[in-house]
Amino acid sequence: MSLPKRYNPAKAEPELQAFWQKSGTYHFYPEASGQVYSIDTPPLTVSGHAHLGHVYSYSHTDFFARFWRMNGYNVFYPMGYDDNGLPTDRYVEKRLGITAQQVGRRAFIEKCLEVSEEAEKDYQALWQRLGLSVDWRYSYRTIDDLSRRTSQLSFLDLYRKGIAYRREAPTIWCPECQTAVAQAELHDLERESEFVTLAFRLENGETLPIATTRPELLAACVAVFVHPNDTRFQGLIGQRVTVPLFDFEVPVMADAKADPEKGTGAVMCCTFGDVTDVEWWYKYNLPLKTVIGRDGIMTEAAGEFAGLSVEEARRQIIEALDAHGLLLDRQPVIQSVRVHERDDTPVEYIVTQQWFFRVLDFKKEWLEAGEQVTWYPAHMQARYREWVENLAWDWIITRQRYFGVPIPVWYCEACGKTLLASEEQLPVDPTEQEPPEACDCGSTSYRPEEDVLDTWATSSMSPQIVGRWLTDKQLYERVFPMTLRTQAHEIIRTWAFYTIVKSHYHFGVLPWKIVAISGWGKAAEGAGKISKSRGGGPMPPMEMIEKYSADAVRYWAGSTGLGKDTTISEEKIALGSKLVTKLWNVAKFSQRFLERYQLPAELPDFTPTDRWMLSRTQWLIRRVTELFRNYDYAAAKSETESFFWRDLADNYLEMSKERLYDETNELREGARYTLYHVLLTVIKLFAPILPYITEEVYQALFVPIEGEGSIHNARWPVAIESLLSETADAAGEALIEVATAVRRYKSESNISLGAELKRLQLATTDTGIARMLQEARVDIMSVTRARQIEVKEYLDADLEEVKAEQGIRVGLVR
Repeated sequence: MSLPKRYNPAKAEPELQAFWQKSGTYHFYPEASGQVYSIDTPPLTVSGHAHLGHVYSYSHTDFFARFWRMNGYNVFYPMGYDDNGLPTDRYVEKRLGITAQQVGRRAFIEKCLEVSEEAEKDYQALWQRLGLSVDWRYSYRTIDDLSRRTSQLSFLDLYRKGIAYRREAPTIWCPECQTAVAQAELHDLERESEFVTLAFRLENGETLPIATTRPELLAACVAVFVHPNDTRFQGLIGQRVTVPLFDFEVPVMADAKADPEKGTGAVMCCTFGDVTDVEWWYKYNLPLKTVIGRDGIMTEAAGEFAGLSVEEARRQIIEALDAHGLLLDRQPVIQSVRVHERDDTPVEYIVTQQWFFRVLDFKKEWLEAGEQVTWYPAHMQARYREWVENLAWDWIITRQRYFGVPIPVWYCEACGKTLLASEEQLPVDPTEQEPPEACDCGSTSYRPEEDVLDTWATSSMSPQIVGRWLTDKQLYERVFPMTLRTQAHEIIRTWAFYTIVKSHYHFGVLPWKIVAISGWGKAAEGAGKISKSRGGGPMPPMEMIEKYSADAVRYWAGSTGLGKDTTISEEKIALGSKLVTKLWNVAKFSQRFLERYQLPAELPDFTPTDRWMLSRTQWLIRRVTELFRNYDYAAAKSETESFFWRDLADNYLEMSKERLYDETNELREGARYTLYHVLLTVIKLFAPILPYITEEVYQALFVPIEGEGSIHNARWPVAIESLLSETADAAGEALIEVATAVRRYKSESNISLGAELKRLQLATTDTGIARMLQEARVDIMSVTRARQIEVKEYLDADLEEVKAEQGIRVGLVR
């Protein structure tokens, strides 16, 4: 096929995508022999529109899949959608303006299924247009029957092993979402606040000043703590103090966690303001006073402030304290607050009944597992280790929401026993189905569990879900343990950690060998992560693709290495478009010389220019292969791009042009072979990053030579050792220096680079370099446009000398 003058990605890319799908280019074959490279792809959360931040990280997975596929691996590259649980639940509430309370539980779930299915079609259309080499036969939803069955079976197994347990205890609570959340779902947010110092009254009538940022919790105060070695308060330990405004007494107690340097050194313990309050409550068996409800509204225990929001209660309590002369001081402060990552709502600590998975008892095992995984970049292992070392809570797995995987249990109304679903019932919804049998006590009266599982409880089984653990034994045994997990750095503490936990509990093995961590795509320098629910960046991905091409967008995504955040740069995407155009132009130029080309039985004669180019290409193959094997796609792209522009496009093509056009030149076949080998190598090295343009060029120029098929199923280049030559490399650099010196002269003299020179003289006392220059005369004439080339020991006096390096003096006559 003949290449048109201009490349039209808007037309070519969809056509190539259809070609790949029709031909099964990216199919995985479970029955095939050979090495498997299996990828635990991150299932995209259904909570809004995909944005360029997703394009950034999901492209990285595709780079690896394409590289290893071209290296002969049977690549298992599935795609999932995380469409169960709180994110989707909240998205539907906001988008449709409905709640489960308004329309009923079943109707709300149906709406969630409808909205998530619609979103997933948009996601798939984007991923296909971007060129992800996914085998779409292996797609899953975390709410589909197999996912729910897998997740529920996991729960039953962990319950029987004593890992899953239920208890009433202080839990981290999001008042906005009105559900319990896990420690891993929190992050710190700085906000302006006030440190207010309050007058507690001692037994002798004197004042004990205590500073706090949460005066709204005064009614929940159950003790005052001081440090045991703080001499200011040693005489007060064991006494009782009166809480201001609410006028009840609490004990003064000593504990080393009270910080003498913070506030006044004395701190009130309330149920509950933070994790330290929870620890003291457990440790000293303190009473429980609940003043904040699940909805974030003050309870009856708050007295006259009942019914107020936390913020309004704080304001009114400060006013009341001031009016009663109990407010000693108030100072502005920047406070770090623990908030729910989904909506930045400050969390509360409320006593509720929840299900947990044990993780605190096995920190040693989790740390050892982290050591056995290979992390890219390596420093991400430290994030995992830090998370495990600082775990303070077991994994809370229940959510007080509606759309999610139901917890497969009921509770006997007579004796309270937990009744488990049978495996044959799975997937099961206890609110709609009955237990498999009556309770041991004989009662048939039961109460269904209405809470659902945390979404991570299901997505942590992603290797089992996508590997079809329960339905396809042959597939599962081929792909698990998986080779690679790709994900973002902020979910190391959730998805990576929880998947390791589940794999350890169920199978006693690591879920994968390698974890590759992507950074964030940010809308602007210094900005935070782009969020589906909070805004998707400067331009929707499809618009950016249609404007510049999928390859150009992937070029941007491939410009920053693993673990690093990057700014969404339309300028860099435009550079990618420029590279695509140049690749096309080079291919278009080369086509006339490669049409009907047949590989020779023996290598032809080469000029020094050919030998340099062939040697540089082998070094490039070695380097880029090593970089990809070490998951450094950004450096691999950079090395290939630099070679393409400088060595191939700017120099070799200009040097070999005369020979290529001259069909009578006896050294033309050397140039044709070199062009064939180098251009084929370049498009293969670019193929993982720029799949469309490389396929289009391959189909037009190389299928007639290499045979039918896709470039993405072609073999990755292997360096030909016999073509490696340091001597050839040095000769090539000398030739480039001559060309550069002449170009510089023409540019500084305002002469067209294509203008001819009457005479060019090259002087060197090195006989080896002189011989090389003589052999390369035709290529030097081609690149410099000189009609006459002379190689001598010394320059003639009448010549104008231009600067050059490499021990060669360059003189010329216009």
